[in-house]
Amino acid sequence: MIEARHLRVLRAVAATGSFSAAARELGCTQPAVSQQMKALESSAGTTLLIRTGREMRLTQAGEALVRHASGILAGLTAAEEEVAAIAGLRAGRVRLVSFPSGSSTLVPGALAALRAEHPGTRVSLVEAEPPRSVDLLREGDCDIALAFRYGSAGGDAEWDDLVVRPLLTDRLIGLVPDGHRLADASEVSIGELADESWIAGCPRCRRQLVEVCEAAGFTPRIDFATDDYPAVMGLVGAGLGVAVLPELAVESVRPKGARTVAVEPAIEREIVALTLPDLARVPAVAATLDQLSRAAAR
Repeated sequence: MIEARHLRVLRAVAATGSFSAAARELGCTQPAVSQQMKALESSAGTTLLIRTGREMRLTQAGEALVRHASGILAGLTAAEEEVAAIAGLRAGRVRLVSFPSGSSTLVPGALAALRAEHPGTRVSLVEAEPPRSVDLLREGDCDIALAFRYGSAGGDAEWDDLVVRPLLTDRLIGLVPDGHRLADASEVSIGELADESWIAGCPRCRRQLVEVCEAAGFTPRIDFATDDYPAVMGLVGAGLGVAVLPELAVESVRPKGARTVAVEPAIEREIVALTLPDLARVPAVAATLDQLSRAAAR
């Protein structure tokens, strides 16, 4: 196999005309140059240099190799510089997927801090709810997935092939219309809402709602279902039903015509950032994970 270091030596010999002059230019010894040229000729399978008097002259094969060496070494230098820029966070790209309430609360602060610290790192953002966001990560369509799960949903094996960065625990809170009989309550039992019309959120949240209600002895009557949290709040504010939403979602949209109440038993979801083990070692990905952790702590 032809090595780049051997090509550099060959080019120096061709330019200077001798092993000793090439050694001076490269800052090494003449025997080292001679040894590397022997190794290169062995890899090439043919003679590349012949001595004519005191000078070394390229054979036809040597001339061909030198002709290509300049382009190869220039490309390698450019690649080395680009990799060094990425490793030093002077460049790089991170593809982030997040669920909507994470996009509006955790992501903006994290990306603003990342840009201020590493302006050469670019981050793209698309939205998807888990498990689709996790599928995108495993399929190679993103570098980091912001995701959540309720309790032990999916079991410990759900993300066992991924690097999991815990961010925060997000509690779900109740939403009732202004003027509702429980609007002034500081805390309500989920069973007290058994006869209400319900407005449900994303599919994973919807399943969790049904499970909690069934554990309390009733099946919720879900009249409306939407992945759009502002729509959920608008429907509650219009008096069309009650809902439970993550605190992150309520933080991002000020509810109009609705009141928030604590719900018992507590319903919590774990918010995490996920990546693949190999990606976790990429400097730009690691820096983005760090900023997401700091945003969650704030």
